Formats: sequence, C-alpha cells, structure tokens
Amino acid sequence: MNALELLKQSPVMPVIVIKNLDIAVGLARALVAGGVRSLEITLRSNVALEAIRLIADAVPDAVVGVGTIRDAKQFEAAVRAGAKFAVSPGLTPGIACAAQEAGIPFLPGVATASESMAAADYGFTVQKLFPAQAVDGIALLKALYGPLPDIRFCPTGGINAQNAREYLALPNVECVGGSWLTPESAVVKQDWDAITKLAKKACLLGQRR
Repeated sequence: MNALELLKQSPVMPVIVIKNLDIAVGLARALVAGGVRSLEITLRSNVALEAIRLIADAVPDAVVGVGTIRDAKQFEAAVRAGAKFAVSPGLTPGIACAAQEAGIPFLPGVATASESMAAADYGFTVQKLFPAQAVDGIALLKALYGPLPDIRFCPTGGINAQNAREYLALPNVECVGGSWLTPESAVVKQDWDAITKLAKKACLLGQRR
C-alpha cells in the first residue's frame, strides 16, 4: 500500500490518543466495524507504542499507523512496534531519511507552498496539511491546486463532522484527519457501539463527493 492508497481507505482518518491500554483493541475493532480501517495512533501518551503493537497483533483488518512523529528515533520505534504508516506535523531531513529507509507510507505535515514543494522534493507527494483550520485550509488548498495539481492532501487540525464535507469536496483532498470519531466520553465508557456509529457516518461523507 502506498500513501495515496492509504488515504483512499476511508474519507476520515481518526487521530487517536490512547491513554489506557485496556481500551486499545476494543476501540480499534469498533472503528473497523464501522468501515474505518486506517488508524493514526498519536505519540501523545506513554503507552502509544504498546497500543500500536497490540492493535497490529489483535486487529488484522486495521491498518494501524503512528502520528505526531517528531524525530527519526520515534519513527524507527514505531515501525518496530508494527506501524504500517506514519504521520508528522512537519518535516525535517532526519524524518525524511527515516521515512525513505522504512519504506512505509508517510504523510509529512506542511502549511505553505514552499513546505509542500520541499516535501515533494523528498518524494512525498501525499501530504498532511496541518494545522488546517488555523491556516484557512479550504482557501489554501484551493490556491495550491493550481500550481501543485499533483499533490494530494489529508488536512488535519480543526476538522470536524461539520466542515469535513467541504474539505472532501476539493479535488486535491483524498481524506481528512480528525478526532471526532473517538470522543473521550465514549472511549472512557467503552461505548463501542457509539464509536462504530460515528465511523459509519464518517464513511458516508465519501459517498457524497
């Protein structure tokens, strides 16, 4: 699977923070049951890598990846844990090198035309626009499409059920990233039915493009 195929798995890629390992597998199964297979587990907790390992082992239908990569060591550790793709809020030479060596789909974060062009020079033409809402993402993506029509984006940062459709209507957007599929209240209660329903609704966004 390459980066473009990854984005085409579902119109929404959940950005997930797992603080309790006990919920990792149940949460992943609930999302997959709703049709959302690509799961970005962010390195925002001290159990994130172990959560990736658990999900990779126990939920074969999930494509589990790692988010918030900030350096090459984190990238390498995530791959060892079983991550099948990686996402970063930005791009450094070290991360670019680690991504090229790992050979897994990688979405570098960009927020300007220059950053997008620099990422493409490294070979990454599928990118994460971040922070999307803070940089007036819809207007920016429309502007970027003219000079950079070959770049495809997964905008993340401030995306929700209300504005996702507007992003997904853009020709250079393949999917969006967001945390609304895993609300903390449902996760804490382990209300997997609620998570599955949110995932199913998210998948419908792609059918209306």
